[in-house]
Amino acid sequence: MTLARMLSASVARDPDAIAIVEGDRRLSYAAWLHEIRCVAGGLATLGLREGDHLVAVLSNRCETATLFWACQCLGVVFTPFNWRASAADVAFVLADAEANAVVYEDRSADAVVTALETETCPAVICLDDGSGMPYQSLVEAPPFESPAPVDDQATCLMLYTSGTTGRPKGVPRSHAAERIASVGCIAQMHYRYGEVSLGVMPLFHTMGIRALSMSVYLNGKFVCMPTFDTAKALDLIARERISALFLVPTMFHDMVHHKDFQAFDPECVRNIGYAGMSMTSALVEACAKGFEPDWFCNFYGSSEIYTFAVCDRAAEKPGCAGRAGMGQQIRLVRADPDERVGPDDIVAQGGTGEIIARMDALDAFDGYWKRPDADDKSIRKGWYFTGDLGRFDAEGELYVVGRVDDMLISGGENIYPEEVEDLLAKCELVRGIAVIGLSDDRWGQRVVAFIEPANEQASPKALNDYCLDSAMARFKRPRGYAFVKAIPRSASGKLLRRELRLGNYDLLDKFENTI
Repeated sequence: MTLARMLSASVARDPDAIAIVEGDRRLSYAAWLHEIRCVAGGLATLGLREGDHLVAVLSNRCETATLFWACQCLGVVFTPFNWRASAADVAFVLADAEANAVVYEDRSADAVVTALETETCPAVICLDDGSGMPYQSLVEAPPFESPAPVDDQATCLMLYTSGTTGRPKGVPRSHAAERIASVGCIAQMHYRYGEVSLGVMPLFHTMGIRALSMSVYLNGKFVCMPTFDTAKALDLIARERISALFLVPTMFHDMVHHKDFQAFDPECVRNIGYAGMSMTSALVEACAKGFEPDWFCNFYGSSEIYTFAVCDRAAEKPGCAGRAGMGQQIRLVRADPDERVGPDDIVAQGGTGEIIARMDALDAFDGYWKRPDADDKSIRKGWYFTGDLGRFDAEGELYVVGRVDDMLISGGENIYPEEVEDLLAKCELVRGIAVIGLSDDRWGQRVVAFIEPANEQASPKALNDYCLDSAMARFKRPRGYAFVKAIPRSASGKLLRRELRLGNYDLLDKFENTI
């Protein structure tokens, strides 16, 4: 069954239910489907056909969601990309995806217009005032009435990874993989019919697409929030009676620490879940206390294979990623970025290793777009090598402890940055933290903590004393501190350690070593 068929089934089931909201605009499922078909008809008049790529450099607007579903009606591959991206990255994606159309808005206009100076694209569509065909002309087109595609193995979506090394990689996703990913997420995160979701995770990110598709499958209400703003998010949650929050930890952190949160009534929020990065135990505790949800889930997956593992009792087991997802199997193998480790090189019980997952899972991709080198690195003998480090506890549940490339070796000891971050995040002197390793003649690598200070009492000595007074082994504590204005993060809130290594941060105070 294709995604277009899933949409039409939901419309037939409850056509009058409110499907999507943005500001004062509210569309029922029946009204939204009509608009989706008109936009599909407009795209068809531009010559877009099954298998073509439409690149959308857009924020989370109603139009973005409409374009996603219009592409499904046509069989066009919806190819979203970060609206904050540089012109060079947009130009790369237009060429790499062999784009047949690009859609942009005011927020992304400079990058897209500059990219189009070097890369041609047959159709250019603008949501706001700008060059190219106005989006409104698509809405005013005759509705597309031809039968929707029926091949559920065809590609319906192509996401681009954040590109931690080099250029971003295209991740083609089939209708079948996307359908299973959403149904599996609904089941494993305990979503219910009519769920009301905050649509703030970017629709160029797998979590954003998942929130949108799950909402449609359940005849839920998808409340668009183009960009995240903490105060506005709290207001939207209360005003729209949002029941499900599927966000990155950064967004939860900003909400529970906002000055208005004490006056916020979280009664409508029954389901919270996070993914994309780890959540410190201090933040888990704050979210559990602040929201008091019925379900609190840690969802561990990726753009390539949507579900690796799920823990639906995050408050009871902070940091736990749970057990393998439905139809999935995971292993821990010896972590060695310099050696081609095989899927049978399994670590001993209780050991830490690289997390790998089976490629024959129903929500897995088939390989990267035009990147055999990336396939060769990540896919071995039917297993996907995640690049994440993990360990199993005594109950057989998974904990993700960092990235293979982030693991530090200091004084001959293996140190995982997330363990140090988890400890210091509990300190009242710390608002934000990131830990990396820097070259050191004596230690090999020196553990360095970049701190967003919570107040003026924060100092290297105070934080060093905090570590020494904790249960963490002394050798793991930071040997240096740098106080910064903000920890660098991606548009989806993911910590960008590489930016710290490159020196891309604003210092508040000088770097200091500790003994």
